[in-house]
Amino acid sequence: MNWIERVFKLNEHGTTVRTELVAGLTTFLTMAYIIFVNPSILGDAGMPKGAVFVATCLIAALGTTIMALYANYPIALAPGMGLNAYFAYVVVLHMGFTWQAALGAVFVSGCLFLLVTLFGLRELIIKGIPQSIRVAITVGIGLFLALIALKSAGIVAPSKATYVTLGDLHTPQVVLASLGFLLIVVLDRLKVPGAILIGIIAVTVASYIFGGNQFNGIFSAPPSIAPTFLQLDIKAALSGGIINVVLVFFLVELFDATGTLMGVAKRAGLLVPGRMDRLNKSLLADSGAIFAGSLLGTSSTTAYVESAAGVQAGGRTGLTALTVAVLFLACLVISPLAGSVPAYATAPALFFVACLMLKELTEIDWSETTEAIPAAVTALMMPFTYSIANGLAFGFIAYAVLKLFTGRVKDVHWMVWLIGGLFLFKFIYIGGH
Repeated sequence: MNWIERVFKLNEHGTTVRTELVAGLTTFLTMAYIIFVNPSILGDAGMPKGAVFVATCLIAALGTTIMALYANYPIALAPGMGLNAYFAYVVVLHMGFTWQAALGAVFVSGCLFLLVTLFGLRELIIKGIPQSIRVAITVGIGLFLALIALKSAGIVAPSKATYVTLGDLHTPQVVLASLGFLLIVVLDRLKVPGAILIGIIAVTVASYIFGGNQFNGIFSAPPSIAPTFLQLDIKAALSGGIINVVLVFFLVELFDATGTLMGVAKRAGLLVPGRMDRLNKSLLADSGAIFAGSLLGTSSTTAYVESAAGVQAGGRTGLTALTVAVLFLACLVISPLAGSVPAYATAPALFFVACLMLKELTEIDWSETTEAIPAAVTALMMPFTYSIANGLAFGFIAYAVLKLFTGRVKDVHWMVWLIGGLFLFKFIYIGGH
């Protein structure tokens, strides 16, 4: 046990091995839904679900282990919600790129993230992006996830007259998805660990009885990762048409990772006055995981806000994270169960996460319209144009233009002009998407 104390400094952080192990189990239960949701989403983009399942478990284990041993933080990593949806539904299905090119874009964005962290440019970029836009990115991704979830559940259906309309509420998938969502909310309110995971499993079990879904067993040897391993197309990712995709991945990864790390660390009391001790180590672990994940075959990996559940349970060191990593590795043998989870079983989880992301709206200063309106434009354009990139583009352009015409040019950081200018150039000379 001496090595545990030496590596994780438990006494210094006022914690014990038992507390850290319980905290690790708590964090794992709150985020284990990703092993079902990620293959489901990336599978829609044509990626082999079995290989994505393995890649998801492996990168969650690898990234979280790096966070545990290198940064000694109780924060877990896994493929990010929102980023996987952007990867599948926008970059591949809407824009028409291959999933291999999209993996290449993730790889390039990971390299960029690594470089800006190593050279200390991260703080410059973070300070340059208005707080209102940063908040709006989270809210917009939440709205985007909500639309995808409602579509997967069959609650929202296409309509020629009104674009979208109410689906057929009498189908088993709509009924089960709705009940699954209510179950997740109730369990979460009662502070039951693993509420989201329980909801997914409950709907999956019910789908065998009422939805005509086939049960394929629970345990087996892990599927081969070969179909996605090293399949990324970096050359395609560096072509002109996908550069803005790289920019979106990079910006969302940057804000998502930094915001999550700062938020969870604050809750754990690990913030040194004004900033987080070892923040750069945490961000290096995060950017390294993005890089490695693209090689294994999954969308961008990021720090999980669900880590706050483990912190709430007393987790203070990397031993919490190491526990999560071991549990993700253990999940490699449940691929038949993961493969038989229908889309409408993961939809309630997506919708619940989407609802939670909307709470960021309270951080926007609604009395200052030159801040609030660009934020609202950013958030609303993401679901309504079915693109996180378009939401970002319209938001940055609106922010710069409104500040310019209201005499507040000095309020605008040069970074906003640069990003807004790039998006405007793309719209004028390259077109939509």
